[in-house]
Amino acid sequence: MEHQSSLLSLTIVVALAFLIPVLLQRFRLGSFPVVVAEILAGIIVGKSGLNIVQTEMWLEVLSSLGFIFLMFLSGLEIDFSLFRQNTKSAKEPHAFRTASFVFLLIFGLSYLLSLTFVQFGFVSNSFFMTLIISTVSLGVVVPVLKDGNVSKTSIGQTILLTAVIADLVTMILLAVFVGLHSTDGQNMWLLLLLFAAGVILYVIARWLRKLHFMEHLRRGSIQIDTRAVFALILILVGLSERIGAENILGAFLAGVLVSLLSPNPEITEKLESIGYGLFIPIFFVMVGINLELWSIVKNPSSILIIPLLLAALFLSKLVPSLILRRWYSWNIVIGSSILLTSTLSLVIAAAQIGERLGIIEASLSAAFVLSAIITCIIGPILFKKVFPKVEVDRKKVAIVGVNRVTLPLSLDLLHERYDVTLYNTMHFKHMFKENEEEAALPLLSVKDFSISTLTQAGVFTSDYLVFATDEDPQNLELALHAKYLGLEHIITKIEDPALQSRATYEHINVFSTLNSTRFLLKALIDNPSLLRLIEKSHDTIREIRLTKHKYDGIAIRNLPLVEDVLILQIMRGKNSLVPRGDTKLHHKDILLVTGSKENLDLLQQLLK
Repeated sequence: MEHQSSLLSLTIVVALAFLIPVLLQRFRLGSFPVVVAEILAGIIVGKSGLNIVQTEMWLEVLSSLGFIFLMFLSGLEIDFSLFRQNTKSAKEPHAFRTASFVFLLIFGLSYLLSLTFVQFGFVSNSFFMTLIISTVSLGVVVPVLKDGNVSKTSIGQTILLTAVIADLVTMILLAVFVGLHSTDGQNMWLLLLLFAAGVILYVIARWLRKLHFMEHLRRGSIQIDTRAVFALILILVGLSERIGAENILGAFLAGVLVSLLSPNPEITEKLESIGYGLFIPIFFVMVGINLELWSIVKNPSSILIIPLLLAALFLSKLVPSLILRRWYSWNIVIGSSILLTSTLSLVIAAAQIGERLGIIEASLSAAFVLSAIITCIIGPILFKKVFPKVEVDRKKVAIVGVNRVTLPLSLDLLHERYDVTLYNTMHFKHMFKENEEEAALPLLSVKDFSISTLTQAGVFTSDYLVFATDEDPQNLELALHAKYLGLEHIITKIEDPALQSRATYEHINVFSTLNSTRFLLKALIDNPSLLRLIEKSHDTIREIRLTKHKYDGIAIRNLPLVEDVLILQIMRGKNSLVPRGDTKLHHKDILLVTGSKENLDLLQQLLK
């Protein structure tokens, strides 16, 4: 009987995790945070509601795994390439230095506000309260910035870096705080062993990636990368618990290490699908189930602390953000501070840990979680209303090296949605006197193609980089430097097969004129009619990623497709599909389409 009750509770939780995003999409509530809806659903069926779910062993284990995976993905979300970006101008702040200064002000002001909470008897530990107030939810900030086309702007980078620094620092400080207040607090110096183990594992992982036989293990059913990540998580979680720290530090450190290793995007997507597809939803539903809202009602101080905490969260972000007024308007400054007020994961973690250590009562823990839920609801909504809309800029393309391939390519791209700049050395100038159209190309002459010269010329600030000089080693060196800077869209011309393998291993896109000619000849033999179709002068080929959930699962024949647009191929993960009328599209599919520029623009607006 007990087994059946446990299985029923697990079934209810998993069913809720499945139905919540479906219902949000059905009733057009896509902007409502899914995790908040999961917590609310848990409240309805949990201790504060119908109380039909019993917290059994299976749910506790799965919820713990969800908590660990959430902390791991929080570390994985940190993009360390942001710390290497040094672009600035008189009209814009230096993103990293500004974000660091803003967070220091946030942390200092949070400490002063926490003293007020201690003074009035709400909490007994000011440092614990400082962590609650100063944290920022990276998981909320990132998607909101992306949806608003703000993430690539200067202010977007500053907001993002502030959230990254807050997430990183407060997580580490929370783990240290837990260690100092646990029964094994005297062994907190052992935390150094945990970080040392992290460094050793990082070095070992870097070494293993260079071994040739590892490439074979990555293919097929072995999935060695996924196994390695899970081993890393469990090793560091087990070690952190062994030394008396909280498991959140081990999981978070594992995520940070994986992020530093710059994993293949497919691995990152796979890990996110495992976490957000199973474990993390169960954790958030269980947070709602275990939340005792009635304890807040019974305790007047817990009711009072909710508006006070919301005010403290906003003030701690607004006042430090005022330094941004030097460069930005009031609506940008206020909108930024509102978004930074959003917090969730670390507050939930801190509330649970504080209750377990006896630092706060259950009613206060519930008040903290409820306040975090409120910030995640109102923060993104108010940000969209206050922050000015950002128009999508034309993508900047830098083409280094001019030849008979890149020159006509530049002309084609200029006629579409790209802002193209060609970089050439002095002795290439004679190539641009053939006609007026070529003479009008945006050309920048540089003395050489060294990294320092191209950095000064602003090449590495572009959205897309094409390296097509006559020297293969030089192209590879430039591409590797761009990858080191965290740039995503890198294409390099390499004819040497050995260097091609090296670039492919580093996940850099390679093109070769020799290979292109061979593939073209094969296409003329296999599919001459298709090749003639896509060679029409008024047509172009484009990749369009399906990002609108409303078309997920829709057959191609049922799409409101734009006239005279042909879908040539569908890329789904590693698989390539031949499209048919009954082929169902999936979210994040990449469609290879051909047609006129105007019709492709309409299709892109429809699907993205």
